[in-house]
Amino acid sequence: MTPQTAELAVDVRQLRKRYGGVTAVDGIDLTIRTGEVFGLLGPNGAGKSTTVEILQGNRSRDGGEVTVLGADPGSAGRAWRSRVGIVWQDESAPAELTVRETVRHFAHYYPKPRDPDRVIELVGLEKKANARIKALSGGQRRRLDVALGVIGDPELLLLDEPTTGFDPAARHRFWELIRMLAAEGTTILLTTHYLQEAEALAQRLAVIASGRVVAEGTPAELRDRHGSHATVEWTEPDGTPRSERTDTPTRTVAELARRFDGEIPGLRVGRPTLEDVYLRLTGQDQESAR
Repeated sequence: MTPQTAELAVDVRQLRKRYGGVTAVDGIDLTIRTGEVFGLLGPNGAGKSTTVEILQGNRSRDGGEVTVLGADPGSAGRAWRSRVGIVWQDESAPAELTVRETVRHFAHYYPKPRDPDRVIELVGLEKKANARIKALSGGQRRRLDVALGVIGDPELLLLDEPTTGFDPAARHRFWELIRMLAAEGTTILLTTHYLQEAEALAQRLAVIASGRVVAEGTPAELRDRHGSHATVEWTEPDGTPRSERTDTPTRTVAELARRFDGEIPGLRVGRPTLEDVYLRLTGQDQESAR
């Protein structure tokens, strides 16, 4: 193992997976540094969940090399699994147990678990600790899934659409939990459809479409590289609002400043958002325009 690979929690080279005649993952390369929060974005069916399942060791691959926490997840043993936490899209907790019973039960699976009551508090379920799971709302059940993902104090946490069903307050509380875990050194891989969430949490992002990585970088880098234009808006002397889409907004503003001899009425410069870039990279901007 080289010093460079030793710094990687996840190292994926040319990962491939097929289901019958359908290629779900088509040669993905990914590197996630130890302690990094990494976001994996893509539309439904792009290959995100399959990739996460392979990294967790829950699904075999058809090709490529995968190293997670220094081991191949396809052959790693129980001790390795205790170092990886995961929050699946589907609920996994037994309905008849209470929240506290469930979290305490799952804590026994790990050699050095977090304190169950503290974890319940972190996900905002302290008032529901004695409630049976079947009596929880969908969002509360999702918070319990997050609790079960972090109870083992994992080195690597895999989050597959973790905040689906959360209300805004619960989502922001979850964000604070992720920031706390990241500050403690936990490596986190997050898949999400919420672009605001990805931008708020992830240091780097990869966008996948049709089983391939089509772009990778920080949120700012993705906007700079793949944002096709900016929009400059201003108001003419007669009060008419005007706008221009341009790849050179600074030049456009300079030309307007000369024309208006200084201050430009109603000036606004809008840059492409991460959502704009994501839709363009995945081809969904063309679909919405039809």
